[in-house]
Amino acid sequence: MKKQDMNRDWIATARTLSQALPYMQRYSDAIVVIKLGGHAMGSDEAMEEFARDVVLMQQVGVNPVVVHGGGPMINAMLDKLGIESSFVNGKRVTDKATVDVVEMVLSGLVNKRLVQAINSQGGKAVGLSGKDANLIVCEQTNPDLGFVGTPVQMNTAVLHDMFRSNTIPVIAPLGTGRAGETFNINGDTAAGAIAGALKADRLLLLTDVAGVKNDAGEVVTELTAAQIRQMTQDGVIAGGMIPKTETALDAIDRGVRAVVILDGRAPNACLLELFTEHGAGSLIREVPKT
Repeated sequence: MKKQDMNRDWIATARTLSQALPYMQRYSDAIVVIKLGGHAMGSDEAMEEFARDVVLMQQVGVNPVVVHGGGPMINAMLDKLGIESSFVNGKRVTDKATVDVVEMVLSGLVNKRLVQAINSQGGKAVGLSGKDANLIVCEQTNPDLGFVGTPVQMNTAVLHDMFRSNTIPVIAPLGTGRAGETFNINGDTAAGAIAGALKADRLLLLTDVAGVKNDAGEVVTELTAAQIRQMTQDGVIAGGMIPKTETALDAIDRGVRAVVILDGRAPNACLLELFTEHGAGSLIREVPKT
């Protein structure tokens, strides 16, 4: 690369940082919960980039909380161990053998990989699951589904302790039952419950699509809760987007200021959303911005 081109790159970088200042000030001391899906984790390079973004967010004053999934990794381990899955209405039945594998993969392999990635970028991350300190207490969602849980009680004191010590929580979506059972929780549901309990400023749902699309197939950059409900009723929002928008609406009802559904495979997706004027993905809030 020529020296002149390098100078241009550095000037552009400096200009970008300068333009980001108002947004950095806006999010200083804000709580931002990030749900990282298993498919969005991608390669080691993508994980490294995500980890760097999370550390930068904390460096400028944000309190990030990472909640991760791990569906593809769970499926691979179940196949490797020869544990067959059954389904009820398209949902996996989580029996005792399956929930043991889920806990092993989520709390072990996936969680520690994320923690290591963040720590290697200069952050201080600690991995935990919803079982730790009774962070997420669950009830069984449906007896037919086995050990699948719905959060009914959140105990977030441990997360506030971590914020005060500049520690980044990395949370596996598992919960504890009142009788000590282990429950598997949908990752988006767990992230929404945590964000709601923390009254987070933002919940970022990183997925493998660009955002919520209208009937013309175009990503809608900003939506109200009422518009989401209408689009769902009209069938414009369908399939796998329905549970994500339901998570968004539930989180907003619980006190989250706004939820963003965005493509976690896009480079620096979180930084683009938080620290640029145009943002990324689809932002959902109760009422339009005035």
